[in-house]
Amino acid sequence: MPTVDDVLEQVGEFGRFQKQAFLTLCLLSAAFAPVYVGIVFLGFTPDHRCLNPGVAELGRQCGWSLAEELNYTVPGAGPAGEAFPRQCRRYEVDWNQSALGCRDPLAGLAANRSHLPQGPCAHGWVYDTSGSSIVTEHEQEKASGRAGRCKIVLCFLSLHPWCGRKFGLVCDASWKVDLFQSCVNVGFFLGSLGVGYIADRFGRKFCLLTTSLVSSVAGVLMAVAPDYTSLLLLRVLQGLVSKGSWTAGFTLITEFVGLGCRKTVAILYQAAFAVGLLLLLGLAYAVPHWRRLQLVLSLPTFLFLLYYWCVPESPRWLLLQKRNAQAVRVMEHIARKNGTPPPPDLKMLSLEEDVTEKLSPSFADLFRTPSLRRHTFILMYLWFTSAVLYQGLIMHVGATSGNLYLDFLYSALVEFPATFIILTTTDRVGRLYPLAASSLVAGAACFTMIFISHDLHWLNLIVACLGRMGITVVFQMVCLVNAELYPTFIRSLGVMVCSSLSDLGGILTPFLVFRLMEVWRGLPLILFAVVGLVAGAVTLLLPETKGVALPETIEDAENIWRKAKPKENRIYLQIQTSNPQAPERDASPDTKRQR
Repeated sequence: MPTVDDVLEQVGEFGRFQKQAFLTLCLLSAAFAPVYVGIVFLGFTPDHRCLNPGVAELGRQCGWSLAEELNYTVPGAGPAGEAFPRQCRRYEVDWNQSALGCRDPLAGLAANRSHLPQGPCAHGWVYDTSGSSIVTEHEQEKASGRAGRCKIVLCFLSLHPWCGRKFGLVCDASWKVDLFQSCVNVGFFLGSLGVGYIADRFGRKFCLLTTSLVSSVAGVLMAVAPDYTSLLLLRVLQGLVSKGSWTAGFTLITEFVGLGCRKTVAILYQAAFAVGLLLLLGLAYAVPHWRRLQLVLSLPTFLFLLYYWCVPESPRWLLLQKRNAQAVRVMEHIARKNGTPPPPDLKMLSLEEDVTEKLSPSFADLFRTPSLRRHTFILMYLWFTSAVLYQGLIMHVGATSGNLYLDFLYSALVEFPATFIILTTTDRVGRLYPLAASSLVAGAACFTMIFISHDLHWLNLIVACLGRMGITVVFQMVCLVNAELYPTFIRSLGVMVCSSLSDLGGILTPFLVFRLMEVWRGLPLILFAVVGLVAGAVTLLLPETKGVALPETIEDAENIWRKAKPKENRIYLQIQTSNPQAPERDASPDTKRQR
């Protein structure tokens, strides 16, 4: 009886149907980029200082320039260890008293300004930006009664940049920006536990449509969130489903194509994420106000609901559910689109039988033997490292950039050569040495940035982009290596458990970057360097999997260092087509970049 792969060999492994489906589903990968790294633009922190109505009035009377106002009225550098004193403190002076002159008005109050009392910013802040972010959100003037309610409604309908309740996420509240980004990673982690079940139980297409709809609704509601708490809850909800939408698209496209094309298609689907980064950059530049930007990013994703008519269900899943007649119709549709006649024995379509499906995987199996224990711990660390360095470098570049848009552009472009490196090295050189070398490059780049002067911004950016390219290679290659090291019946479980560490890394990264930068700007880079260099070293403790038979049992995994007859295409392609919640002969769609 023919299998899906047998039929695809006859009707086309990557024909017109697969090309259309690939380009269509790549939009999901591109749309995931704003969810994953949109914090760079939604939560950027511009230069700021305390708002003081008295200072503003005196400045108008005296005709001060901005530089003069800052020089006369804003505190200078504070004691060692105090973070950004000029941005978070103000002189507690009555600026309306007549004794103050226009030239150095504080000179008559104290011989040394450091003796003047200082206090927190009681009236909010002034931000040096023409746009807005969740950091700069101002408090809408309170109104009561019917007129007040109408005013609030009109405010949100217009998406005015200053609509909403007070956020002011600077100084003592700056940690709330970190929490905002961590919440989406909390959603990723929790969602990974349930989305796989939905895809297995109700189908890949149902999972894709449901998660896309919820993600779109959550994105629009974020644009009109009235307060910070609502924003966090919606951010978690978006994380819960957005990664599931990405995964469903990945699973569908890898199950539509034949064995010979699946590896390349899987890598290029991930490369579409880089295209999404460029689209995010262009929209953020054109729409500098965060509420409007969030709306512009979210509304087009409702078009993914058109996949109901454009994309069929996976024939492999239909066969797994014993819905053979529907699977046959899907394969006939693929043959028709590709312009080839369906094979005469198509109605006998079936899944390959696999005795390992009868085995029940358990968490303990991941640590059952010495080799599996070593592989599991190393892979967990590599997933964690990938998320910390990938997100950390993006956030660090955003926080220290001279031009946020240009720096983001340069760092996004390096993802394309990273994809080229993966495509050209995995079959020729192998997995182990490119993976280790890329980790070492990322760690060395972070270490080098510590010693580069902040004045040499161009050099800092070049080295940061080199590190970004290295960790991008790691993020994609660890997916492949992870699946190739586990036996069939626990492969999906192994990928799911190990890759969940990337979500935990994403939860911690914002706090590691921004809180450590308050102590010293180079401190996060020291952490990144150590983590990256250690990752490169421990990678060498893993066995090379190029040309090695995919392990079927725990005994095979324990002795994976023994070379078997090469079956390169089969090894990778099996990795791409099953689901974490239902281990099958084909391998897991979770062999993807867990962004």
